[in-house]
Amino acid sequence: MEITGKVFRILPLVTGQGRNGEWKKQEFVLDIESGQFPRKLCLSLWGEKIDQSSLTEGENVKVFFDLESREYNSRWYTEARAWRVEKADTTTPATPVTDDVQNPPLETASPADDLPF
Repeated sequence: MEITGKVFRILPLVTGQGRNGEWKKQEFVLDIESGQFPRKLCLSLWGEKIDQSSLTEGENVKVFFDLESREYNSRWYTEARAWRVEKADTTTPATPVTDDVQNPPLETASPADDLPF
């Protein structure tokens, strides 16, 4: 999948030691224009992908990523793992997540259905 947006925040680098050696993870948050309200999406980079991407807050990027879910103690956790980050063309607006499946547009909710979240 791919998504285009503006880097909203770069989170601190996380490192650790596992049975396969040392690992490092860098998470970052994209601000995505999606209809009336912007949305935020947290993605992660692992290992050498961190050095290859050289992210800067405020820049527009195109991110190629995979979604992965795993179970731990009967709970499921989902991660958006980036595998390539490119500088985006600044002449085009940010685009939502794309995949092979086309999603139909959402219908406009009536005022009675308007929830604060």
